[in-house]
Amino acid sequence: MESDGSQGTAGPGPAAGRASGGPKAKTAEATAFRAGPTEADSAKAFEAPSAPGEGLRPAPPLETEAAVPPSPPGRSSAVAPSVDDPAAPAGDRRGIRVQALFVGLGAAAVAVSLAALAWGAADLSVGRVAQILAHAAGWPGVPAPDAWEETIVVHLRLPRLILGLLVGAGLGVAGGMMQGIFRNPLADPSLIGVSSGAALGAATMIVAGNRLLPELPGVVGGLLVPAAAFTGGLLATIFVHRLAVRNRRTGITTMLLAGIAINALASAGTGLWTFVADDAELRDLTFWTLGSLAGAQWGGLAVVGGVIATAGLIGIRTAPALDAMLLGEAEAHHVGIDAEKIRRRTIACTAAMVGSAVALSGLIFFVGLVVPHIIRLAMGPGHRVLLPAAAMLGGTLLVAADVAARLVVAPAELPIGIVTALVGAPFFLALVRRGTE
Repeated sequence: MESDGSQGTAGPGPAAGRASGGPKAKTAEATAFRAGPTEADSAKAFEAPSAPGEGLRPAPPLETEAAVPPSPPGRSSAVAPSVDDPAAPAGDRRGIRVQALFVGLGAAAVAVSLAALAWGAADLSVGRVAQILAHAAGWPGVPAPDAWEETIVVHLRLPRLILGLLVGAGLGVAGGMMQGIFRNPLADPSLIGVSSGAALGAATMIVAGNRLLPELPGVVGGLLVPAAAFTGGLLATIFVHRLAVRNRRTGITTMLLAGIAINALASAGTGLWTFVADDAELRDLTFWTLGSLAGAQWGGLAVVGGVIATAGLIGIRTAPALDAMLLGEAEAHHVGIDAEKIRRRTIACTAAMVGSAVALSGLIFFVGLVVPHIIRLAMGPGHRVLLPAAAMLGGTLLVAADVAARLVVAPAELPIGIVTALVGAPFFLALVRRGTE
């Protein structure tokens, strides 16, 4: 097995000097150790063994110059280097960028959340919102707000805010995972049929449920429609996966084609229910397919939040495996990754997150496509950063879109799916144009 100049195993003497690559190679190795991995060499993170029975060979160091020069006089080595400092090790610069990204996303999420609680048909100040939340939390010494203010903030806007964060986070993580297993930055969670299946399930319950169960309109609107949407999305995903499996192996191309076919069939079924619906059912169906967070309720948030949080954490834990699969299935197998197992886990998590999100918010497009690609453009393809950052950015963008939907045509409300489509469609076209160039 070749040592590739990174490890010397020969004994003392001239042979050992040749095996270890000499002093220059040792210096380069030390430099690479201090610098750590960078985004530029993420595609070379693993190398397959050159012969059966051999272990993995670490990628050769990228830096072959002398060690990083010491800090100039008067400069303390304890001071964190700047991102733009050429003397800073690559690993430190990468860590600073990651920290800056998450701090910025956290600050944006807080700002957008305050705006979502304060702005709307009835504007409130941030201080008033804080007082209302403190009173609702039971803090002593906080005066009681007006009843209508507490109703707006605690019972209307707060569950709507939490639903937006959950749905956006779920769609962002699901989009990043789909792009990882398809190895295509233009992939979307809807490719596996979960969105169209959920739409068909909701349309079936809205039209047929109101006619078969007329005595239970509240249950149909508040519980059975989200349950039918989740069931429809899950069944569509299972059907697509079964069509794509041959000899216990999932074919990516076959799954993509099966997803397109199932999407077409589900859209035809939804169109059929739209044709036979009456005026009231047609209005409900239209608003559901355009997406909205207005139906957020505390009871539904507990279920949806648990499903999205669990599936999202499982998905984020697959980040190292998704990084290995970017190199190809053969290379991932050499580093001990079961590609088929990871693919099934990813599809299951995506179906759970998207199905739960669509069940309460309706169809919301382009979030799963745009959000992961923004993070990838900023920080590179590594899923260890991409997936949690996509969760934060997805929730922030969806809440911001909801605030815009409430303010643009106030006191009426624009469907949030229209806002996300107006923002996401031009971005998608830019990606397509960039890919063709």
